[in-house]
Amino acid sequence: MKKVLQLVSDDFEDLELWCPVMRLREAGAIVDLAAEKPGKYKGKYGVPCEAELSFLDLDAADYDGILIPGGWAPDKLRRFPKVLELVREINAAGKLVGIICHAGWVLASAEILQGKNVTSTPGIKDDLIHAGANWLDQPVVIDGNIVSARRPPDIPEYEKALVEVLFRD
Repeated sequence: MKKVLQLVSDDFEDLELWCPVMRLREAGAIVDLAAEKPGKYKGKYGVPCEAELSFLDLDAADYDGILIPGGWAPDKLRRFPKVLELVREINAAGKLVGIICHAGWVLASAEILQGKNVTSTPGIKDDLIHAGANWLDQPVVIDGNIVSARRPPDIPEYEKALVEVLFRD
């Protein structure tokens, strides 16, 4: 059974967190929600979620992938050395790294975008290019284990790509 980590912080983009979580669970994956501290968090539009785990206590080896939602949460998440460590280790192991909208900020801070093809909301295009990425204006981009999408209208294609990459073995 595949196990995926969904990172959480306040002001996540509601659909960009919940839609992939529900789709991967529907496909048979276990998806753990983790934040700095276990507890309740709210999305930009008020949809709540509860993180059962602290990402400070997690080991990347226990997961087959990691998801980072958009919204303003990525700007908060990238400030935690443990988040960057989890992203680096999961990426180095060739496991799924799913990002949408502003989530590319976390990969830029983790310094793993050099030479990678990705997409994002156009608002952070320059940030990703300066981090060494090749930015593409496409609904979804798959580059090895990294799956990226632009924004909520691209969620159906993003979910399909997440399932494809997570279960391709």
